[in-house]
Amino acid sequence: MTRFGFTLLAIGACSPFVRAADEPQVVPLWEKGAPGFEDKKDTKETRDRENKDTGEYRTTNVHNPYVTVFLPPKDRATGAAVVICPGGGHRELWVKHEGENVAKWLAERGVAAVVLRYRLAREADSPYKLDVHAPQDGQRALRLVRSKAKEWNVDPNRVGMMGFSAGGEVVAMVCRKAEKGDPKAADPIDRESAVPAFQALVYSGPLGIRGQTITKENTPPTWIVVGEDDGAAAWLVQHYLDAKKAGVSAELHVYAKTPHAFGFRPSRAAGKPVESWPQRFYEFLGAEGMLKKP
Repeated sequence: MTRFGFTLLAIGACSPFVRAADEPQVVPLWEKGAPGFEDKKDTKETRDRENKDTGEYRTTNVHNPYVTVFLPPKDRATGAAVVICPGGGHRELWVKHEGENVAKWLAERGVAAVVLRYRLAREADSPYKLDVHAPQDGQRALRLVRSKAKEWNVDPNRVGMMGFSAGGEVVAMVCRKAEKGDPKAADPIDRESAVPAFQALVYSGPLGIRGQTITKENTPPTWIVVGEDDGAAAWLVQHYLDAKKAGVSAELHVYAKTPHAFGFRPSRAAGKPVESWPQRFYEFLGAEGMLKKP
């Protein structure tokens, strides 16, 4: 995915688990590193192309996948939770306007949200497989949130996923796998289900969607948003129709005169109609019964 308007300031590396006291909690998916890649546990991710005005930056070199956690106040928690997968063509991640901005917005409204840094199979010299490791990270993130249900005031039956562009492909692939937990697993996190309670596809890529057999078993209630001028509209409109044909509850929003990668930037919320899409998603959660008090 191509992004414009960023001033290249520096290319540097930093540990994803060093955070100031006032910043959100970060939790690695695996304590000892990703299975089969434990030797990469301490490899530092890279952040560059920082925009001082928006706080946006590019993330690459993710080898120890993790989530950044945004929780609502306990007295406002609805019990719903969302694992958010940013986009970037599986070469990079844009975690602000395709992750943390909407996570904060949701947390303010009682929905717990975690932003996933998943492994990038199309990055130069990547050791990862696109159809294996990114969805593995997505599955593990779902299981991790469910394992923290009591601590984070989350109902494990109301944990879903949202993905932007390539992140939507991660969500779709997780849905197609529809793997339940293993009650005999040595790792208690792996005993939790990796089946999303709902999915939100924000201008998603085609992997896991186009050409797939859609059933109630591999497709949860579905919310879709895309721009009219985005090529992704073709397969996302079809995905909506396939979901309806399979008897899956689904909602589709196509915004006129809108291209790919609009993301969510709160500073623009009073601008074009597409900027209100998070409110439409929140209403969908309510319609699906996801916002009940725990």
